[in-house]
Amino acid sequence: MQSLFVSFFEAGKPSAAVCHATTLLLEAKASNGQLLVANKHWTGFANSEEDFADQAVGQKIQPYRIEDEARKLPNTHFETAPPFTSFAIQDGNLISGQQQNSGAAVAELVVGLLS
Repeated sequence: MQSLFVSFFEAGKPSAAVCHATTLLLEAKASNGQLLVANKHWTGFANSEEDFADQAVGQKIQPYRIEDEARKLPNTHFETAPPFTSFAIQDGNLISGQQQNSGAAVAELVVGLLS
């Protein structure tokens, strides 16, 4: 999945990930060996949303948190909005959405790039 995403990105095509799919951005590397998110603004499922989900089911669901791991990466800018609000970021042809409620906002950004 990472190589497909990187190939789209490097070809200049709109490259979008929403919610937990943004986990691929934690390790995806461009052909120059740098992280795809180097010097990029992006988002994904937030710690506050993971906390809510964990509390709802009464146990820890995910083995790690995207936000925690993203904030460890050098030279990248992980951003979040209040829990479960629509939030999408476009940085060049990279588009990311915080969670499922961000799907329409991500789609609008993709359509904008295609126009």
